[in-house]
Amino acid sequence: MSGFSAELIDYLEGRITFEEFDRRRDERKTEESEEPQEDESEPSTSAQARAAIEDGVSPGVQQAFASILGETVDAPSSEEEEEEEEEEDSLSYVDDEEDRDYNAEEEEETKEATKETKRRPRQGGRRSGKRSLRSKLKEEEEEEEEEDMTVGDVFKLEMELNRENKRYMKGRRHGSKLPQALRGLMGEANIRYARGEKEDAILMCMEIIRQSPLAYEPFSTLAMIYEDNGDVDKALQFGLIAAHLNPSDCEEWIRLAELSLEQDNIRQAIICYSKAIKYDPTNVRYLWERSSLHMRLGEHKQCMDGYRKILSLLALEDGEHFMQLSKDMAKSYYESNDLPSALSVIEEGLARHPGLVSDDFTNMAAELYICSRRYEKALQVLVKFADVVLIRAKSPSEGAAGPQKDVGTGAQQKGGEEDTKCSTRSRAAPSGEILDVQVPDSVPVDLRAKLIVCLIHLNAFDPSEDLVASLTEQSTEEIGDLYLDVAEAYLEQGCYTSALPLLSALVVSEKYDLAVVWLRHAECLKALGHMKEAAESYTKVVEMAPLHLEARLSLATLQQQLGRMDCALKALESMYDGETLAQDSSAAQKELKLLLHRSTLLKTQGQMQDYLDAMITMISMLLKVAMQRAMVCVRSVTLGGQKHLRLVKVQDVQPEIADHESAYMDNMCKTNVLSKEDWWELLLSCLQGLCEVKRYEEANLLVESAMEFYSFYDNKPKRKELEFIGLSSTVLNRDFYNAYNYIRLMIIENVDLPQHWNVFNQLTISSQHQRHHRFCLRLLLKHPDNHALCVLSGHNAMVSGSFKHALGQYAQALKTHPENPLHHLYVGLTYFHMAAQKYVAKRHALILQGFTFLWRYVELRGVCQESMYNLGRALHQMGLTHLAIHYYQKALSLPAWKLDGIPDDQADLRREIAFNLSLIYQASGNTEMARQLIRTHCTV
Repeated sequence: MSGFSAELIDYLEGRITFEEFDRRRDERKTEESEEPQEDESEPSTSAQARAAIEDGVSPGVQQAFASILGETVDAPSSEEEEEEEEEEDSLSYVDDEEDRDYNAEEEEETKEATKETKRRPRQGGRRSGKRSLRSKLKEEEEEEEEEDMTVGDVFKLEMELNRENKRYMKGRRHGSKLPQALRGLMGEANIRYARGEKEDAILMCMEIIRQSPLAYEPFSTLAMIYEDNGDVDKALQFGLIAAHLNPSDCEEWIRLAELSLEQDNIRQAIICYSKAIKYDPTNVRYLWERSSLHMRLGEHKQCMDGYRKILSLLALEDGEHFMQLSKDMAKSYYESNDLPSALSVIEEGLARHPGLVSDDFTNMAAELYICSRRYEKALQVLVKFADVVLIRAKSPSEGAAGPQKDVGTGAQQKGGEEDTKCSTRSRAAPSGEILDVQVPDSVPVDLRAKLIVCLIHLNAFDPSEDLVASLTEQSTEEIGDLYLDVAEAYLEQGCYTSALPLLSALVVSEKYDLAVVWLRHAECLKALGHMKEAAESYTKVVEMAPLHLEARLSLATLQQQLGRMDCALKALESMYDGETLAQDSSAAQKELKLLLHRSTLLKTQGQMQDYLDAMITMISMLLKVAMQRAMVCVRSVTLGGQKHLRLVKVQDVQPEIADHESAYMDNMCKTNVLSKEDWWELLLSCLQGLCEVKRYEEANLLVESAMEFYSFYDNKPKRKELEFIGLSSTVLNRDFYNAYNYIRLMIIENVDLPQHWNVFNQLTISSQHQRHHRFCLRLLLKHPDNHALCVLSGHNAMVSGSFKHALGQYAQALKTHPENPLHHLYVGLTYFHMAAQKYVAKRHALILQGFTFLWRYVELRGVCQESMYNLGRALHQMGLTHLAIHYYQKALSLPAWKLDGIPDDQADLRREIAFNLSLIYQASGNTEMARQLIRTHCTV
């Protein structure tokens, strides 16, 4: 655009709003469209506009005006803009927008700055002889060619002017939030404090705080007063309030940090240093002090973050400080097992100050690379900074060229240009095989050992032999750790023959007669097949480090292979006492691994009692909480002069666990060395072992404890299996009371399974309790159509003398199964029992009905020993002995049933028949006949 309208000038100077500017611009366009166009031949004033740019206007505004005028002006560089923005940000202050006094001052200062902005171009024009911005705009208004401004151009110009305004305001510092009316009182309080009238000064400050709580001056004065009075605690509190109200005062934060340290409040001091660093982020001293405090509190990560910030702020001239701090940081990271962070710090030091790399720094870098298994990188560090020369085989791509050399910086300076080219080529392609190594005499022995380790891991065994030979010439008492590093490298690569001389030299030394050295010696001997010598070395390890689990397991394995079972079991003895196992999770996990190997070895040797002791110990560690809920404990008893463990039921109340869930989780953390399936297999193996040695009661107690364990009880298949094992153990132990509890649960879960009812019937027959009667009645109400339940309810009623109720149940069973001969027998016997009662109205009818069902039973069952015996017994009960004799004799003449799975003598009824028949003969006086029957059929 070549001209500026009057409304634009008024809008830029703040006289009118943007809406008024838009309206006046539309009106001007309408008027100009009606007037004749001006001569286009009139010269442009763009050159004059360039000459009229004032010194007081920034390059950004000049560029905005030039873009509007259609001219080209060099834009300020991005670096200059960033510097200006950083300067603004460093001087800017975010204040409380709700402070009325501050807002009023802001408005006044903004107005003054605006007036200053308006006056400066005219004053600058008078001083420099150039036209002012206003005069330039008026002249541009008179130009012939005039283009219309867009809204975007206006906003762009306004943004640049606002930015210019901010630059004019950058020198203004934050003013006090103290109102003008209270500043006099504040001054009076300071005067009173200076005179020693502290009480009056305190009252005045309190009054100022009441009226203006966001002003920091009264809090600062109170802090000084209380500090003079010796009340450091109050002084610190008021000082912190003042610092939070005026947070940009870094020196005040540092003073408060030092005051907090005097009171041993390190956490508060860290907060104060953090506030100071926020407003002065490049102050190295603040960062160093805060990092030191983090280190005192053991906050390693925050401390290292602070040191990293210091490294980024250190100049190139502080190279020594940079390298020392990098080395300390790398050591700290290494001690905390953070190898990636340690390597990043070391690599930064190597890249930033390669000329300041010392032997210690090189040794640490090589050590870190070796620990990270980056042996090629470690070798490159040694070549570059230790003047080590590597001679590599020629690569296929270079044809007939000679061997390549990897040389360091020092060797490059001493060698000629040819060596330099060769070194450059070798670093570009370091994949060739290493043929030889040239190590200067000045290289320390530590770096030589690192070089040997790298060569061994890179399978360059031939070049490393001379270095190892020179290493072994030195005393093991002085460099035994280096011997061990090289030996471990050989072991990792499987070179046991090369490692054995180094380890043998270490184990006979005084300083390095250590458990770790003996362990490596034993591993080397074991790999070479020297079992006896390896066992002796492992024994030495166990003596020096009795808590080393792997050594014990390896020793037990070797002793077992050598046939020394007693020595193997001795190596697998318990390492910790009960109190340690209860408190230390790591110790409990180690003990579990040891017990697992011990139990396996004992089982293979057939020592079942000792095997069960180990299994019970392991299971009790898993079921600790569950066993307490089941009131089961493990006790040691003496049997045959030896102590063994037994599971017993305790009646006295054990100390309750406050939080079972947390105790369960804590116990799971201790026993997570084995999976849940492994624990389940161990439990089944233990239960099976207990049943094999007929310790059925303990097996039942173990099942009860396992049922209280969440992981087993929540798993339905495992819970059912535990129930079956518990039922079997209680039946074998003839504990019918507890067996009834198991079968009762099984029947409730599955009523229609006949096997459950068979077991239930056997238990109720053997048990002396009558509690199953009510259980069957309640279950019958829920399942009235269940056949087995109906028959059992009839039996219960029959035994209790409720013959009518029994008859009803038998009749219901007969109705559902009319072809079952057993049901007819039940009904017939019920009628006989009813007829045998003392007071019966229709005794003969009952007898006839009973014989009707009994004959129907004979028809369905057939003529056999069983049916004839039951018929004769019924006649015998009714007093019809002459008929009973006939059927008894007939039953004696018939053979017994042959049943699968049952012995013949158990299914033979001749003894019962002969005994009943002898009773009839004896009652009739025929004792000889009775005696003959007894001798014939009832003699054992």
